[in-house]
Amino acid sequence: MLDKIQYFDKALFETLKQSAEESPRRRANLNVHKSYTDMVQRLFIAMMPDSYVRPHRHVQPHKWEFFMVVEGELDILFFSDDGDVENRVTLTARGETSGIEIPPNTWHATVCHSPVVFMEVKQGPYEVTDDKGFASWSPEEGSDQVPNFLASLKQAAVGDNVRFLKPLLA
Repeated sequence: MLDKIQYFDKALFETLKQSAEESPRRRANLNVHKSYTDMVQRLFIAMMPDSYVRPHRHVQPHKWEFFMVVEGELDILFFSDDGDVENRVTLTARGETSGIEIPPNTWHATVCHSPVVFMEVKQGPYEVTDDKGFASWSPEEGSDQVPNFLASLKQAAVGDNVRFLKPLLA
């Protein structure tokens, strides 16, 4: 039985951060769950400061999310339907607040200013086709508008509107 115990240590987190550094998306994850069909999805995520997590919500009524920072610092922004920042929470490893649970159907995004490692736990099974509903007021991942939008998210305060206005086509 002892041979089935999983350990999550600093060496693993360093390897995960190196993978994120080398990833085009500038983040990497290590799934702890065995299958996407598992009823509880558990994973560690390493994220670099230039990684873009598009504002989204999980529309299924049972799809909550739990985050716990284990190394570094992560900001989670919460939005209204129109892109107003309603709350901004900083999670810090061993800090005042290190974890948070987000209810279903809540607009949110994550940003960091230095590399971070956090654990995410969410209700399974994971279904890529309907896992997230993306905010129409945010640029799609890979858009040339992402760097400016990400910079605005990093500076956004409660009450700011971060709605991205797509340029008019000529």
